[in-house]
Amino acid sequence: MAYEQTIRSAVECSGVGLHSGAPVNLRIVPAPAGSGVKFRRVDLDSFEVEAIGRNVAKVSYATSLMKKGVLISTTEHLLSAFIGMGVDNATVELDNLELPILDGSAQPFVEMIRQVGLKKQRKKRVYLRILKEVEIRDGEKFISVSPARGYAVSYAIDFKHPLIGKERFEVELMAHNDAEGYPEIDGDFYCRDIAAARTFGFLHEAEAMRKMGLIRGASEQNAIVLTPEGVANGPLRYPDEFVRHKVLDLLGDLALLGHRILGRVVADRAGHAMHTALVSLLLKDHSLWETTTMDSISGDAPAEALEQFVANP
Repeated sequence: MAYEQTIRSAVECSGVGLHSGAPVNLRIVPAPAGSGVKFRRVDLDSFEVEAIGRNVAKVSYATSLMKKGVLISTTEHLLSAFIGMGVDNATVELDNLELPILDGSAQPFVEMIRQVGLKKQRKKRVYLRILKEVEIRDGEKFISVSPARGYAVSYAIDFKHPLIGKERFEVELMAHNDAEGYPEIDGDFYCRDIAAARTFGFLHEAEAMRKMGLIRGASEQNAIVLTPEGVANGPLRYPDEFVRHKVLDLLGDLALLGHRILGRVVADRAGHAMHTALVSLLLKDHSLWETTTMDSISGDAPAEALEQFVANP
C-alpha cells in the first residue's frame, strides 16, 4: 500500500497493566492522514503523548513514553500490531498510565484492528530509508541497522534455560507487492508468525521483580511462566516463541521512529533499552537516513532486499 491507513471505526478493550496491575480501558479511534500515532490520557484532561522517540521516558522491562510528566507505559505490543497491520494514523485513548497486557502478545490488538478494518488515506506513506550502517554494543549485546531495499530483521537470544538456550529468528518483512506494485509488509505473515508470541518471565525472578514495583499484573493468562524445568502454563504457541516475541517487541519499539524502516536490523540479546537507544541515535543524526515514498523505489525491491539479506546473514 503506497498510501497511509487508519482504522475504519473505533474499537475498544479493557484489561490490566502488566507492571502496574492497574485496570485500564483502551479505545483506538481513527486519525487524520499525517497525524501518526498519539496516546490520549482521557483521565488527565485528554492530554496527548505522541508515539515518537523524543518522548521515550524509561525503559527496563517495557517501553514507556512521557511528556510533561504524563506517562504512557508498555506501548510496544500495540505499536507492533500497528506496524504489522499497516496502521499509520490512530489515536489511542486510555484511562490509566499503562496499556492493558491482554494475553501478553500483539494478537488481541490485531484482532481488534481486523474487527473494524482499515481505511486507505490520501497521503502517501513516508518511509525512513537507512543510508549508513550504525551499531550499538554493550559487551556481547548489540543492535545494528544497515541499508537495504526492504525491511529485514535478524534477532538472536541466549538464555540459560532448557527450553530456550540460543534461538534466532530471521525475517524479510517486505515479502510481497501490493496491488499497485509497491513492496509492503506482509500482514498475513506478521499475524501468523509474530503477533501471537507472548511475553515471558522466570518464576524464580518474580518475587524480586514485584519488590521493584514490576509485574504486579502478571499471571499465567498473560505471560509464559518459566520454571527451572520447563513451562508452568504450556504449551508454547511456537517452538521458538521466545525469540519471536523479541522480534514483536523490536518492531513496536522501532515504530517510535515515526516511520517504517527501509533497512536491515540485526540484534543479539538486545532488549528494549537497546531498541530505543537505536531510535534515539537515528533521530539525532539525520545523515544516517532519508525519508522517501515508494514512488522512488522499484516494484522488485522485495526480491533485491531478500538477496541482500541472504548474502549478509
